[in-house]
Amino acid sequence: MIDAATSRLLNALALIAISAILLAAFYTQIVARELPCPLCILQRAGFVAVGLGLALNLLIGPRPGHYGLMILAALAGGAVSLRQVALHIVPGSGAYGDPVLGLHLYSWAALIFGAIILGAAAMLFFERQFEPTIGARARNPLILAALTVFALVTLGNAASTLLECGTGLCPDNPVAYEWLPG
Repeated sequence: MIDAATSRLLNALALIAISAILLAAFYTQIVARELPCPLCILQRAGFVAVGLGLALNLLIGPRPGHYGLMILAALAGGAVSLRQVALHIVPGSGAYGDPVLGLHLYSWAALIFGAIILGAAAMLFFERQFEPTIGARARNPLILAALTVFALVTLGNAASTLLECGTGLCPDNPVAYEWLPG
């Protein structure tokens, strides 16, 4: 069975995975020079909200409400991802960005959001993780690293969105940063 300590380990590993997904999106943005579209930015926000649920589990302790937040965030992110898939599913309509392992990032996002929903729902079945434990909030290096990387990646996403969109609406097909010179 999964107790609070095992739950924290799984949540830390999942938070590292979410941070890796956001870092991969940064890689395509910065190195491959593919600016994220508005739907891509909303998908990133969905991953950040999922990460917030994981971070709450690490900071406060596992709670059903934190998993609920993850499920709602993944539903929203998945809906945005599926909307983008629907926009590009018609042959000849083009796609946004280059495929990775045969799928575009928005297709991967839809699959990952689905996996998050299943994983968070499954974690709700392990009730021992919700029992109060003494010293449960003791920090270990993995948890601190996961929280730190996630916080930095989240701040980076906020900054890049502000640079790309400014304070107004994001362009449908961005080609340059709004707040950076030429």
